[in-house]
Amino acid sequence: MRFKINSDIIKIIISAVFFGVACFFEDYKTVYLILLVCSYLIVSYEIFIDAFKKLLKGNVFDENTLMIIATISAFIIGEYPEAVMVMLLFEFGEYLSDLAVDNSKESIVKLMDLRSDYVNLKNGDKIEKMDIKKAKVGDIFVVKPGEKVPLDGIVVDGKSAMDTASLTGESVPRAVSKGDTILSGFVNGSGLITVKATSEAETSTASKIISLLENSNDKKTNTEKFITKFSRIYTPIVVLLAFLLVLIPTLLGGSFNDWLYKALVFLVTACPCALVISVPLGFFCGVGRSSKEGILVKGSDGLEGLNKLEAIVFDKTGTITEGKFEVRDIVSDEVSSSEFLKLAAYGEYYSSHPIAKSIVNAYDEKIDESKIKDYKEISGHGIMASISSKKIIIGNEKLFEKEGISVPKIDVLGTVVYLALNGKYLGYLVVGDKIKKSALHLASGLKKVGVNRLVILSGDKEDTVRKVAQEVKIREYYAGLLPIDKVKKLQDIKEKSFTAFVGDGINDAPVIKEADLGISMGGIGSDAAIEASDIVLMHDDLGSIITAVKIAKITQSIVRFNIVFALGFKFLMLILATFGFASIWMAVFADVGVTLLAVLNALRIMKKKL
Repeated sequence: MRFKINSDIIKIIISAVFFGVACFFEDYKTVYLILLVCSYLIVSYEIFIDAFKKLLKGNVFDENTLMIIATISAFIIGEYPEAVMVMLLFEFGEYLSDLAVDNSKESIVKLMDLRSDYVNLKNGDKIEKMDIKKAKVGDIFVVKPGEKVPLDGIVVDGKSAMDTASLTGESVPRAVSKGDTILSGFVNGSGLITVKATSEAETSTASKIISLLENSNDKKTNTEKFITKFSRIYTPIVVLLAFLLVLIPTLLGGSFNDWLYKALVFLVTACPCALVISVPLGFFCGVGRSSKEGILVKGSDGLEGLNKLEAIVFDKTGTITEGKFEVRDIVSDEVSSSEFLKLAAYGEYYSSHPIAKSIVNAYDEKIDESKIKDYKEISGHGIMASISSKKIIIGNEKLFEKEGISVPKIDVLGTVVYLALNGKYLGYLVVGDKIKKSALHLASGLKKVGVNRLVILSGDKEDTVRKVAQEVKIREYYAGLLPIDKVKKLQDIKEKSFTAFVGDGINDAPVIKEADLGISMGGIGSDAAIEASDIVLMHDDLGSIITAVKIAKITQSIVRFNIVFALGFKFLMLILATFGFASIWMAVFADVGVTLLAVLNALRIMKKKL
C-alpha cells in the first residue's frame, strides 16, 4: 500500500508531536493539559465540524458522534492521554482505510486508463496537437504509433494493428485499415493512421466507460442500503446502552468513574467503521474486476442481480449467432460453384433482402446490369429474371412448387436458396448466420455456476431456431415472435424465476428493460445498449456472462464474510468492555485493526482467481 503525504497525515503528525512533547511536561499540569488539548483539537476539529454539519441535516448519530462522546467523557473523568490517543488512533485508522480505498480506486482507474487528453488534428498538410475537448464530429485526426485513440472514428487512411486489451480484454491485436471503425481507448500499434471522428470527447466510448465506472456506486445494492440503515439505528442504540451502562450500576452503588470508563470503551469498540467502509469498497472492487475482464457493470446492484440469477433468456440473431448472413455452402451437379454463384448474384442483384445482399457480396465481382432483364421479385418466395436471355428462378421451395420444378428437401442450419435455369434445376446454396464459438459451451458453463434455465426467444422461423438451439444445447426456445411477443414471454418466465435477458441492446431494448437484469452483447459504442442494459459485454463474448457470475459470487462471499467478521468481533469486544476486560486502548486498536483487515479482504476481489 503506497502512502501519501496529504493534509490528513500532516495533521496527525503535528498532533502526535504535541502529544509527545506533553509527555515531558507531565509534572507541570497546566502546560501538560494545554499541550494535550492542542493535540486533541488539531486532530479532531474536522470531526467536530463534520458532526455539526450532519446535526444541522438531522443526522445526529454516526461513528464521529461516538468518538466525540467517548473522548469528551474521557476528559471529564481526567483520562486526558487516553482521550487524545483515542482520537489520534481513530484518525490514523481512517487515514489508512482511506489510503487503501484510494489505492484500490487508482488500480481500477489504471486498468481503465482509456482517455487521451489531446488529439492530433489534421488541417491540410499540417498536424496540430490540441485539447481533445475542442474536437468535433467530422474532424480528421492522426494517431501515431504507440498513442491511444482519442475519439471514436472511421479509418480514412493507413493500416495498423490495434491493442484493444484495455477495452475488450482481447490479447490479440486487431488489424484495421481504411473503412474500419475504431474506438477511443484502443492503442495504436506500428502504423500511422488517419481517422475521421464520429464522436466528441464527452460522447466517446472511453468517456462513457469511465463515467459509468466512476458512477457505479450510485446504484446501490440491498446489502449496502441495509448497512446504511443499520448504522443509523445501531449508533443511537449503542449510545443509549453506554448511557445505561453508566446510569444503572451507579444508581446501584457502583463507582461513577469506573463505569463511565467502561462505557467509553464500549462506545469506541462499537464504532461501525469496518462495515461502513468495507462493504461499499467490496462492491466497487467487484465492478472494477468486472471491467478488467471486459464486462461493464453499470452499478453494484448489477452484481447483486447476477447472484440471484435463476434463468437467462437469449435473443438469437446477433447474440447467439454473429448476425451476419454469408453463403456457407453451394451444391450443384450441373455447373461449377463459381458459375452457380454468378447466376445467383445476377438474379439477386436488385433485391434489398439481407440474404440477397449476402449472395451478391459473396460473388464480389462487378455485375453488368445490362444483362438483367424482366426482373420480378415475388414477396416471401424469391425472384424471377432473365440473364443474358436465359430465364432464372431463384428462391425457396414454395416458389419452385408453384413453377412445377421438383427440388430436394434440404435439412441444414441456415436458409436454403434453390436455383433453376431455363426451367432446369441446377442446385442450391445455403445462406447462414454463423453461431458464435462462445455460445457452443455456454449452457454447460452456466449450469456450473448455478443457472439452469436457459431460453431462446427469436422472430425467426421454427426450423432455424430449433437447429440453433440444438447446436448450443439449449432445450427451451420460442420462434416466430414479434417484439411484443418477446416481452410477454419474458414476463411469463419472470413470474417463476429471477431472469436476465441477453440481447444486442438496440432491437431488443424493450425486452432488456423488462428483464430483472438486462445484458447487452457487443454494445460498446451503442447508446441504446448502454442506456437499456445493466451490464454490457464489451467484446461480444457470451462466456463473459459466466465470468460475471463468478465475480459476483466472489464479491458476495467476501462482503458477507466482512459483515459477519466485523459484527462478530464487535459483539465480542462489547461483551469484554461491558465486564471490564477491555481497555480503551484495546478498543481503539481493535476498531482500527478490524477496519483494515476488512478493507484488505475486500481488495482481494481484484486479484482472486476465477
